[in-house]
Amino acid sequence: MPLDPLRDLQKGLIAHLKAHTPLKTWLGATVRVHDVVPPEPIYPYVLVDRVEAQPFGGIGVDATEQVVTLRVVSDFDGTEEARAIASELRVALDQAQVALDDQHLVSLRITYLDVFRGADRTVYGLVRLRAVTERIA
Repeated sequence: MPLDPLRDLQKGLIAHLKAHTPLKTWLGATVRVHDVVPPEPIYPYVLVDRVEAQPFGGIGVDATEQVVTLRVVSDFDGTEEARAIASELRVALDQAQVALDDQHLVSLRITYLDVFRGADRTVYGLVRLRAVTERIA
């Protein structure tokens, strides 16, 4: 059974990031990228957060435009760690060729990056990306 475009892209993004060796410096040997916060998270980690999708293209085109927000969560005393991870996510993903199961990735680009402090001492990084995928016939 084919994956829907959202699940297919999320699965591909997570696999791509886990295989991106430079992220191991920051996120551990197993590269802590999650789609749900673990009960007892190990910091820092990346969370696949908000996902938006809409049809893209014209008549006869089965394409989807997706906007995915990745959230970096750091408990380091300062913004350096979150900023470094967010920057490495940009390097790993901007115009990357992410392998998908049932879709063809037409384009992938980073559209937004922000690093800020939360109400507590947690520091967050937001990396937003835009992807266009087409269903493989």
